Amino acid sequence: MQEQSVFMAWITRMPLLERWALMHCFQSENVSEHCHQVAVIAHILTVIKNKRFGGKLNPEKAATLAIYHEVSETKLQDLNTNTKYHNPEFTKAYKNLEDLAEKECLASLPDDLQEEMAPLLVQSQVDPEYKKIVKAADILQAYVKTQNELRFNNVEFCHVEKNLNKSLQVLQKELPEVQCFVDIFLESCTSTVDKLIHPEM
Repeated sequence: MQEQSVFMAWITRMPLLERWALMHCFQSENVSEHCHQVAVIAHILTVIKNKRFGGKLNPEKAATLAIYHEVSETKLQDLNTNTKYHNPEFTKAYKNLEDLAEKECLASLPDDLQEEMAPLLVQSQVDPEYKKIVKAADILQAYVKTQNELRFNNVEFCHVEKNLNKSLQVLQKELPEVQCFVDIFLESCTSTVDKLIHPEM
């Protein structure tokens, strides 16, 4: 009989992992939802890059990398950004833990699947160009989440917006596809259903 792998058992626990755990949220969000939205944004960013700026990346690969980009959290759970980057020593130690968790997830797969899955699961093996796209998508997703929280006057996210604005400004200069995404999609992400159905309202 084929030996059972626990890989999918870890992945299917991602909806149990709450994001923004140290903050009051108007709408809860889990890691699985986050990864799905990051995958959609990464896919669109790559399409824009290819169509408008001469990129040669594969949108489907970008989306797949985004789906798996938080795989370490299946073992470590989500850690607040301010905590993760509190000081260089803690950041380095936590990055080592993330690398170990990613490799443990990889090792839970059958041996003959690991070579193909390694560059998707282990962040140190991800192609830098794709990693940059997924990171941009990650920040954009967090920014959309923040705008939706602020829309309901959740002041917990005021400082988050300030920090994300700085990151977004850098990204818009480095990656023209990010500027395009902002121009085309960002404003409507906080629209009501009525406004989406009747834009003229």
